[in-house]
Amino acid sequence: MWPRWPGSPVSDPIQAIVVASANGRVGLPAATEILAAGGSATDAVIAATRLVEADPGDRSVGYAGLPNILGEVELDASIMEGRGLRAGAVGGLQGYQDAIDLARAVMDRLPHAFVAGDGTRRLAQELGYDGRDLLDPETERIWREGLSSEGITDGVADGSARSLDQVMQMVTRLSADPERTHEMYGLGETPDEPPHGTVNVLARDRQGNMASAVSTSGWAWKYPGRLGDSPVIGAGNYCDNRWGAAACTGRGEMAFRCATAHSVVMFLRFGYTLEDAVTQALRDMEALDDPFASEVNIVALAADGTHFAGSTVENRTYVWQSPGMTEPDERPRRVVPLTFQPGRSV
Repeated sequence: MWPRWPGSPVSDPIQAIVVASANGRVGLPAATEILAAGGSATDAVIAATRLVEADPGDRSVGYAGLPNILGEVELDASIMEGRGLRAGAVGGLQGYQDAIDLARAVMDRLPHAFVAGDGTRRLAQELGYDGRDLLDPETERIWREGLSSEGITDGVADGSARSLDQVMQMVTRLSADPERTHEMYGLGETPDEPPHGTVNVLARDRQGNMASAVSTSGWAWKYPGRLGDSPVIGAGNYCDNRWGAAACTGRGEMAFRCATAHSVVMFLRFGYTLEDAVTQALRDMEALDDPFASEVNIVALAADGTHFAGSTVENRTYVWQSPGMTEPDERPRRVVPLTFQPGRSV
C-alpha cells in the first residue's frame, strides 16, 4: 500500500454529503439544500451539475464550453446511482445545454444507458427542452484565434478546404499545447488550465444512497464526435452504494483506457483505503503508451462518507459540503506524479 498522506481522507460525521471538482463549487449550496431537506443524492448531483452547465464563466462545461475544430460545442454527460447501479449518458449533444438532465432522462425513461449524436438532439426536442446556441462570442473568438494561429483563416467550418490529415494534425497541435490554450484564454502567464475540463459531483443522502454526475464540453479543438471518459460509465464515472463513487477530469483518453473510476471503486471493494484506491488508480496510468499523456484528476467518496481526491499535477483542489455548513470547504488533492517507461515520448 501507499504511504499515508497527512490531511486526507476526511470522514464526514453527517451522513449527507456532496463532493465535487473545484469548478463544482457554484452548485454545492443547491445540492446541500436538497440533501438537508431529505432529498435524494441523484437530485442533489443533478442540481449542482445543472448550475455549472449554465455558467458562462466555466468554459469546460455546458454553455460557452470549449468548441471542437469546427467551432461546434459538443457536450457529454453521465449520471449513475449507487443503488441498483442504474446509469444514463449522452454524448455529442449539440444545440442544448441540458446534458446532465438528458443523461438522467436516458436512465429514467429509456431502456438504454447511452445515447449519442443526433439521438441526443431528438431526445431533447421530444422532452421539450429549449435549444440554445452554445458558442458564445468570447468562445468563438478563442476558437477563431486558434485557427488563425495555425495559419487557417477559412474553410474549416464547412469541412471543405482541409484534408483529413490536415485537420487531424491541427487538432493534435492545439489540443496538446496547454500553454497556447492558456494564453488565448487570457488566464495569465502560467499554464495552470488544460485545454480540457469537466465537472464531477458525487453525493450521499440521508438514506445512505449515493449518486455521481459528470458533465463536460470536452477537449478544445477536438476532432468532431470525439468522446472522452465523461459519458462512459466505468471510465470517468462510477458509483456503487456498497463501496463508493469516483469520477475523473483531465485527459479522458487516459481514464477511458484504464477504466479509472471503476478501478477506484473496485479497489475499495478489495479492501484498499480510499487514499490508496485513488493513488493506485492514478499509478495504473504509468502503463499507458500515450504520446499525449497529460493531467488526470480523481475525486472519490466512500460509502462511509469519507472523501479524497488526487491529481497527477500540483495545485489542484476539490470541494465538499454537508448540511449545516454555510459554504463549501476547499481541500488540496494529493499529487501522484506519473513516471512513464524509458523511451516514451510525452
